Amino acid sequence: MAQRTSGASVPSGPRPLSGVPVPAMASAGRRDAPEAPDFGILKRLARDQLIYLLEQLPGKKDLFIEADLMSPLDRIANVSILKHEVDKLYKVETRPAPSSSDQFCFLVRPRIRTMRYIADIVNADKMSGRSRKYKIIFSPQKFYACEMVLEEEGVFGDVTCDEWSFYLLPLDEDIISMELPEFFRDYFLEGDHRWINSIARALQLLNSLYGPFGRAYGIGRCAKMSYELLRDLEGESEGDGQGRKPEIGNIFLMDRDTDYVTALCSQVVYEGLVDDTFRIKCGSVDFGPDVTSSDKSIKVLLNAQDKVFSQIRNEHFSSVFGFLSQKSRNLQAQYDRRRGMDIKQMKNFVSQELKGLKQEHRLLSLHIGACESIMKKKTKQDFQEMIKAEHSLLEGFDIRESTSFIEEHIDRQVSPIESLRLMCLLSITENGLVPKDYRSLKTQYLQSYGPEHLLTFHNLKRIGLLTEQAAGETLTAVESRVSKLVTDRAAGKITDAFNSLARKSNFRAISKKLGLIPRLDGEYDLKLPRDMAYVFSGAYVPLSCKIIEQVLERRGWQGLEEVVRLLNGHEFSVADSAAEDSAAAEAQRVVLAVFLGGCTFSEIAALRFLGKERGCKFIFLTTAITNSARVMEAMTEARA
Repeated sequence: MAQRTSGASVPSGPRPLSGVPVPAMASAGRRDAPEAPDFGILKRLARDQLIYLLEQLPGKKDLFIEADLMSPLDRIANVSILKHEVDKLYKVETRPAPSSSDQFCFLVRPRIRTMRYIADIVNADKMSGRSRKYKIIFSPQKFYACEMVLEEEGVFGDVTCDEWSFYLLPLDEDIISMELPEFFRDYFLEGDHRWINSIARALQLLNSLYGPFGRAYGIGRCAKMSYELLRDLEGESEGDGQGRKPEIGNIFLMDRDTDYVTALCSQVVYEGLVDDTFRIKCGSVDFGPDVTSSDKSIKVLLNAQDKVFSQIRNEHFSSVFGFLSQKSRNLQAQYDRRRGMDIKQMKNFVSQELKGLKQEHRLLSLHIGACESIMKKKTKQDFQEMIKAEHSLLEGFDIRESTSFIEEHIDRQVSPIESLRLMCLLSITENGLVPKDYRSLKTQYLQSYGPEHLLTFHNLKRIGLLTEQAAGETLTAVESRVSKLVTDRAAGKITDAFNSLARKSNFRAISKKLGLIPRLDGEYDLKLPRDMAYVFSGAYVPLSCKIIEQVLERRGWQGLEEVVRLLNGHEFSVADSAAEDSAAAEAQRVVLAVFLGGCTFSEIAALRFLGKERGCKFIFLTTAITNSARVMEAMTEARA
């Protein structure tokens, strides 16, 4: 698809990040990125603390686990470990069978509905004259509201409470998740700040184990509050980790609402497509019969240990089939070596290589099956047409044509979530919909998918994802002309005045400033990408990743004042000279990228690419892995 130039004022060619010192020997060619720190200690700490908390109730006990803690628990503690401590395991929300146990232990998230569930069990025991001990273990921490509910239900005196500080789950060697998908809705829609303390404590744990962080950057209200709270916590616990050699030199915090566009785009890197199609949950995926070519499903852990997956996870989907077929031929050639072997060579082959080859063959079959399944599903959904419409929206061309595509998508009732996503992408790239289009699309959507979605539109408007242009917003063209005639400071005041009319995404202006739509001479080579735009087929550089690249390169926000203003501010840049001086050159090339409100696999792939280009290592910390469907579902009120 032909691309137009955007007149970008920020260059996008590969240069070393100036925020990262270049070793004397690495002046020529690419530098190898440093190794990621070992995050295995986070799992061991969480497992040991859980066992300690369970041991506080001596003797046999029944354990009730909240459903969304099952998968994280599975990643850090084997069920066999729990068997030593507990008699029976139940899932919260299911009524326990009559139990002879004298002790009930509840491992839960701090939620009000769960407190009511526990109170019902305690009160039912009281009514029947049954005496037991009850212990509630909150993960990652206890909230005052939970204690209030227990008190209202009259059971606060009957239970003991504890906290399991399980803030961080390493999903891979460079990805850590807090596994808090509800954070996005709680903070950005409801304005609930309760999780900020959990984020600050998670950062404090990383800072004490792998820091201190020499430089901190961030943008967004939540990012700023979390970092300020981290500083306060560090001040209270002076001395933690002092004198240790830092392993992470830089930290960058970003709110999800800084860049909704990237989260709303269809993913085309392999790992992103697997997530969009099969839903990766807690680092693993369930491949059904259509992938396994059998009558059963298989749960597969997707990480760097999977030799096949690790080579294709960041690749554009168009390159994956070719790679897998070549890999298949290589594997067959290794098997065929057996034919000319004598007994001794065959013995060595069987003992040393055969097991590894069989494992690789199994993984290869699964990923080929996954690719075929993705192709079938995407062909049904007119995926190419959808990508074309998305690219038009990102570039700002053929908007009328794209709107017609969205209307057709709604009328054909393809998918309520997908239709909503396309409407939000149209709105956010155009700074809101003109009133006529907004009313028309909303009416068609409600008629097609049902009036129960009315509250969803209210939520999307509140969060700024699907908005209607106010009368004053048509003045954006005037604003841009005026800004050319006056000083930067005066232009800033004018922009702020226009911004106060309504929350705007300003995507088009930001895109032009940062050069998010690449200039193209001929075809974009997706097999040998030249910039981060490859994660969206060469059509768009993820805004979140571009901001991180530019700030690290400049070692701050200097020269990005206009971009910051368009992004609604709340940026910060802090240097700890003592920590920076103590950090080795290797540590200063390690960057912890913190996404508050979710991070997509496309962003992870883009920053991994940037890290390879610039000789630095990105570690990802996110409240949860997200994608366009999860963002839309978090805003949806109509439950199917």
